[in-house]
Amino acid sequence: MIDQNRKGRVRRVRALMVKEFYQIIRDPSTLLITIFLPLLLIFLYGSGVSLDLDHLRMGLVMEDTAPDAQSFAKSLTDSTYFDIEIVRDKRELTDQLTRGEIRGFFVIPSYFTQYRNRPDKIAPIQVIADGSETNTANFVLTYAQGVFRNWLTQEAITAGVSSELPLITTEPRVWYNETLQSRFFLLSGSLAIIMTLIGALLTALVVAREWERGTMEALISTPVGIRELVIAKVIPYFFLGMISMVMCVVISIVFYDLPLRGSFLLLLLVSAIFLISSLGFGLMISTITKNQILAYQITLIVGFLPAYILSGFLFEIPSMPIWIQWITYAIPAKYFVQSLQSIFLVGNVWGLILYDMAPIIALGILFFTITAFKTAKRLD
Repeated sequence: MIDQNRKGRVRRVRALMVKEFYQIIRDPSTLLITIFLPLLLIFLYGSGVSLDLDHLRMGLVMEDTAPDAQSFAKSLTDSTYFDIEIVRDKRELTDQLTRGEIRGFFVIPSYFTQYRNRPDKIAPIQVIADGSETNTANFVLTYAQGVFRNWLTQEAITAGVSSELPLITTEPRVWYNETLQSRFFLLSGSLAIIMTLIGALLTALVVAREWERGTMEALISTPVGIRELVIAKVIPYFFLGMISMVMCVVISIVFYDLPLRGSFLLLLLVSAIFLISSLGFGLMISTITKNQILAYQITLIVGFLPAYILSGFLFEIPSMPIWIQWITYAIPAKYFVQSLQSIFLVGNVWGLILYDMAPIIALGILFFTITAFKTAKRLD
């Protein structure tokens, strides 16, 4: 009797999975979510979005045209970080800064070349930055100081004045992202956002559509059990999501040179665990709402936006208020972003990855438990 019941469950699950696959083939929106949407997001994050601060439009006011001033101006114009527009009057750049056409400007005053004769050796360089974008303004100020220090050192070497050389020098080394390309951590982190959106939307819209059309009532009136129904709904979309994940990884590595320093099998395992949790979240939303429009809105507000803003993908979590940091512990994408960036840029950091997978599994179990509880075998 037990074997017959087990065979019956397997047969029912197989039949429901076949139905789901046929429904996927007939539904173009599912293919758009799993193929077109990931390709679009990968292209945007790989080509259109960049946090690298280079080729910033800046102005340079040359009130002093002596050789020292010309030498310093050349150190600015030779930089890849700035696109310099040189003028003679500060008023020519003030209006451009107000309109946002430039991010700031440097002023080399008329007494610039006299700084060597000053006892305090203070450099008369003025830097004016657009403070409406704080990160850019801080970058401009910091880099301007660095350019001037390097120029002073080079001038001292050229003049053979060893007393002006620093007694201590630094040799910076950057680990994990040696070229400091924001594209690398954007692409690795964007995979978590893509998987969150795909996994939640696939089940949220599809199952809610069945509730609207009445086919879900027909299913729960059959001998199909709750666990069988959940398994049959999750497995087809799990394979679609994994295909989408592999496609995004291949494109990121081949076309955008994203390094993969960890194991590809570990990447698949971590992605599979997160995708199951994401599918469970979408299934829970659709089961509670039973309406496509409402399920779509809740998925974006509760699923996508927190994953985008509070996962550490773009914004540092330690810089957030404490009560917001506590909220991030309930967001699965936070742990997935950390795991992805470790696997791609660092390697197989098992301690960190196991630590991140435990909350994802726990949240996934919670989502499926709520779904099973809400999907009662009754129509009231």
